[in-house]
Order: sequence, then structure tokens, then C-alpha cells
Amino acid sequence: MRKYLFLLGLFFLVSSVFGQKVPSADWSYAITKSNVKVGDVIEVIFTTPIPEGYHIYSNDYGDCPPVKAQFTYTENSSFDLLGGANAIGSHHYIDDIFECEVADFENKAEFRQQIKLLTSNPDIEGILEYQMCTSDGMCVIFEYDFHIDGLNVSGESLVSDKKPTEVKPIPIAEDPKIEPVEPQNIIDKEPLTLKNNQSSTEGYTPFAGLISSDSVNYSGYQAVSKKDTTLCEVKTFQGESNEESTTYWGLFILAFLSGLAALLTPCVFPMIPMTVSFFMKDGSKAKAIRNGFIYGVSIIAIYVFIGTLVAVVAGPAAANWLSTHWLPNIFFFLIFIVFAASFFGAFEIVLPSWLVNKADQQADKGGLIGIFFMAFTIVLVSFSCTGPIVGSILVQSAGGAFVKPLIGMLGFSLAFAIPFSLFAIFPNWLNSLPTSGGWLNFVKVVLGFLELAFGLKFLSVADQTYHWGILDREIYIGLWIVIFLLMGFYLLGKIKFSHDSDMPFLKVPRLLFSIATFAFVSYLVPGLFGAPLKALAGYLPPMSTHDFNILESKDDHKPYYAGVKPLYEDKLHLPDGLRGYFDYEQGMEVARKIGRPVFLDFTGHGCVNCREMEARVWSDPRVHNLLDEEYLVISLYVDEKTVELPEDEWFYNKKGKLIKTLAKKNSTIQECFFDANAQPQYALLDNEGNLLQPSKTYDLDVEGYIKFLKDGLAEYQAKMVNNK
Repeated sequence: MRKYLFLLGLFFLVSSVFGQKVPSADWSYAITKSNVKVGDVIEVIFTTPIPEGYHIYSNDYGDCPPVKAQFTYTENSSFDLLGGANAIGSHHYIDDIFECEVADFENKAEFRQQIKLLTSNPDIEGILEYQMCTSDGMCVIFEYDFHIDGLNVSGESLVSDKKPTEVKPIPIAEDPKIEPVEPQNIIDKEPLTLKNNQSSTEGYTPFAGLISSDSVNYSGYQAVSKKDTTLCEVKTFQGESNEESTTYWGLFILAFLSGLAALLTPCVFPMIPMTVSFFMKDGSKAKAIRNGFIYGVSIIAIYVFIGTLVAVVAGPAAANWLSTHWLPNIFFFLIFIVFAASFFGAFEIVLPSWLVNKADQQADKGGLIGIFFMAFTIVLVSFSCTGPIVGSILVQSAGGAFVKPLIGMLGFSLAFAIPFSLFAIFPNWLNSLPTSGGWLNFVKVVLGFLELAFGLKFLSVADQTYHWGILDREIYIGLWIVIFLLMGFYLLGKIKFSHDSDMPFLKVPRLLFSIATFAFVSYLVPGLFGAPLKALAGYLPPMSTHDFNILESKDDHKPYYAGVKPLYEDKLHLPDGLRGYFDYEQGMEVARKIGRPVFLDFTGHGCVNCREMEARVWSDPRVHNLLDEEYLVISLYVDEKTVELPEDEWFYNKKGKLIKTLAKKNSTIQECFFDANAQPQYALLDNEGNLLQPSKTYDLDVEGYIKFLKDGLAEYQAKMVNNK
């Protein structure tokens, strides 16, 4: 009982939180001196702490897509700005995704602005617009409104006190009782008659009973007046959805199967005789059943406690740090390498003797406490083999906060505990077990190869996050090809380790495993030349790191839906030749007229996860066809800096702020309708703006995405039939 590993339960939580609500920064300002004279120059210092796992883009880099921090002052004659805001201590680097230089802040952001005072009562106010981003690529644009107070200025004004001309926004009713005016339709209000042979819709026949335009108001995100602070009506799906239950059951089944697989590992199998010898002394059958049940429940409780404790204590910020920071990822990578070397026979991993002796002493005492410590010993001793499997379960439950880790660990520990409980109840079953020997060494070495392959994932995360460029996609795939080729040769008996038994002939199971391994290598080879290998998208580096990409862009021009040209198409675009719109009302109105459901895409120029979804999921022909032929896509960019709304489209949001730009409008729509501010986010809507399925965020599961789209389409068709 000396083949043990130091307790590493907390080292294998690697998770990414998607769809979370990104917090805003806590900005403040300070003035270098408050008692000044007219004509003096002051310096205003803007600072904010930045939470762990987040960063803010600076303003001191060139033309690169991430949104820069920007100060906008309300101009008047009481002050002059001397230059722009200077970034203090920003970090410059080459962004791997955008292939250009950017600068950002971590832990703390600081800007300094020099201002010359021209009057004794300066009115200095403005807005700081900045982008707060998580370490895994989600970015949200926020605003910080400031008004510089605390100045004691003496002396005569250097300029006239004449007030600047006030620019008034569009008149909006101040009486909250006034009904909101229906938004103006951007396209012709006349009913649109479509025939199956019209090229504008490519033969698409809308459903009968289309919703009339006078029954729809898409602008519920707008306030009816500046004083209107009513709560937004967040969209919720009213139908039946099995998404969560399917996810939970899928996670439970995966964890249960992983627990069964863990029983075959060389660290666990030898523990069965120890279990039998411990429970042999129980005389009565009833006592054996009771003790076996307590034993199994103890194993489950220990594993579940580890998983849920890690999930609750870690929290989103710690999960982000664990999943993206180079230090934990390199540590996990090295741990997997150490495991692999041990399984190959390089050395034995042992626990400190004092820990093993302590557990043994408590187990020898018998009784309920002894049974619990016997279970704890089993968990502790087997962790050298089950640790990586437990870590994989926790990875699969990423983002589940409390429930998913609990379900994952429950499934794993249940499968793991059942055989031990049965052997505790029926210890005579030991005689029917195969003896330890060559087949256990075979399992051990195969695990070593697998740990080498999966350990590269941690190194890849660190490499992509910090732009080291040492493990690009083709290098990663090449290493996997070598690892699995060696594993295939080992299965055939062409490679032998020091602790392997002689193999006079090749057994059928090893032959089948070797065939499967070489088939997998054959699947990997085209990936060296740019094949997408979509089945492994979650494990491989993104396609953007590949030097040669054979994917072709679908850029053939297609006619506009109903002949309606999208607003802002000169500045905004959709990937892979998809057609769609970039204004919410325009897109909703076109979808209503042609009788299609809406695919609402909240995205951004600087959104890395959005680009990954488009490259890995939207590029799938099935997803592409559903979006192009069954839905109408509306992409709402929340970080578009150049598009300002026409003055007659300005509006107040329900926080009393005047919205003048397309980006602010789109952000308002997302926060009001979906109570979210992180991208990407995808929502399926009918022609009245109701959800057809629960909204979806970053998820590289193509099959799940196809199901999401098909379920939404079925829901839409059922609603349209009811509207006939």
C-alpha cells in the first residue's frame, strides 16, 4: 500500500465561464491641486482597480479592432484640454487573433489628463468609454460619467462667460402617461406580396397568417420619456425546453461512465482486496449490508464534497484565473507529464508516510469512524489514477457554479463506489476476479499516452492566452499524431516498457484498440494541412493559429431579402456569405414580412469568442444552411464606434441616458431584453419578438447548436400555424 499520490483534488478545476454578466469598473478621479488661479494647468488622474481575471484596453495603440478607451468632454469656454489622456503603465503586445499591436491594463488602470483653466468657475464634465474584458475573450463596453468638482479657482476669466449653444436632443414626451409612438418602419409599410418564383427571397414561401405591422412594437427597450425608469421586460421562453435537463443528464451519464473506467486503473483495482480483507471480519449478513452501504455513501460524500467545495470556493474570478493564467495551466501540464512518466514506469508516486499511516490507524479502529476512514483511504490512494478523470469531470461542469459540479461528482463517485460496496457486502466475490498482472500494466501505459495528449491542452491554453506561439495548431496536431502512433505500436507489442509482461501473441482486444488508434491518427493527418477536424474543436488550438487554411469563404453575392438593403452594410458584415441585417427594427420588420424567424446575434468587432463561434460552428454546412435558408440573421455590434444614429432615432434608455449611437442602442437592447452584457449571445425570436428557445452563449458543440436552431424553427412553425 505504498503506490500513492499526494492529495491533488483541488488542482484539477479548469473551467471557463461564458454568458456571465461582466462587471463595470469602479472609476474615480483625483486632482493634483485644488487651490489654483485662472490660467493654471491642473492634472486629473483617473484610476480604477481591475478585478482578477479581467483587463481593460488602453488608448495608446494603433489601428487594431479592440475598442480603445476614449474620453469625450462636453466642450465649453471654461477650460482647454492640453493634449489627450495619457495611459500610465499599460502593457503592449501583439494580439494573436487580430495580428496587430494592442495595449491593456491588468489589476489597475490609470489615465492622466492636463487641463488649462480659463474661468473661475470651470464646468468640466464628460464620459469615459472603455472596454472591460474577461481573460477568455468576453468584452463589454461601459461608460463612466464624470464631473470634476473640488476646484477653488481665483482670478479673472480669460474668456467671455457666454454659454455655448446647447444642442438639444429630439423632443421626447416628458409625460410618462403618453403612449410611446410606434417606431417608424424602415421599409415600405405596404403589405409585401411574394411569389415562389421571385428571386428576392429565392423561392421562400412565408407562412400564412403573417402578423400585421400595426400589432407589433419592437422598441420596448426604449423609455417613453427621460423620466421613465420602469423596469425592462426581460424576454423569457414560455415553452417547454429540455436543454438543462439534457445537459444535466448528459453530464451525469458521462461522469458515471468515467467512474466505471476509473475502476480499471492500476491504482484502484488493487484496492479491492484491501476492501475485502477489511470487511471479512463482519459476521452477520445484516451488519455486512449496513457497513457496505455506509462505506459506499462515505466514498460518494468525500468525492462530492471535494467537487462542490472547489466550485463554491473558487467562484467565477478564480475559475477564469485557473482557466487562462499561464501559471496554473503550466502546472497542470507538468502534473500530467509527471503522471505519464510514472505510468510509463520511470518512478513511483507515493504519499508522505505520515498521511498514509494516519489514515490506516483510523481505519483499523473499526466502527463507523473506521469505515469512513477506510473510504477516505480508498479515495486518497486511488487519486493518482482518478485525479485526471475527476479533473475532466470538473472541466465538463465548467460554468455550473454549484449544481453541475455536484451532479458530475455524484455520477463519478456513484459508479466508483458501487463495486466497493458490493465487495464489502459480498467479500467472497474476490475469488472470481482476474489477478493483477500484465493487463493492468497495459491499462497503465495506455493511460500514460492519453495523459500526454490531454496534458497538451493546458499548455495550449497558456500559449494562446499569452501569445507565445510555441504550440500553434499544426504543431499541436503533429504532437498528437506522434503520441497516438506510439500508442498504436505499443498496443501491437512493438514497444515494450520495463514493467510490461512478455506477450507471446497479440490478443483480440489489443488488436481492436490498435486499429481504433491508427484510425484516429488517420483522421488527424489532414488537420496538418488545414482540415477543420471539428470533432476535436474543443481540444485543438483555433484555426486562426494555423499557417495554412484550406477553408474557402462563401462570398458569393446573394440578393437582399425582399429587396431591402441592410442599413450600415458598408461598415458591418456577416461571415461566410450569410445575408442579414444590422439594425434591430429593420431586421425584425423584414423577417415579419417574409415570414421567417429571427436569429439575433449580439457580437462585436473585438469579440474573440464571436470569431471562434463563426469559424468553428457557423462554418458547419448544416448550421450555415439553417441560418441562410430558414432564419433571418440580425447581427447587433455592441462595439461599433463609427455609426451614429440619425437625430430622429435618438432615444432615452430606462436609466435616463440619451442614446445616440448604434453600439449603445444594441447594448441597450441586450441588457434590457436579456439582462446580459457579454458577447456572444444568440437568441431566436418570432415575429412578435418572443423567444423561441432559451438564449445561447459561447458553445462550440455543433450538434447542440443545430438542435438549438431546429427546436426554435419547430416552435416558430407551431406558433405560425396557431396564428392562421
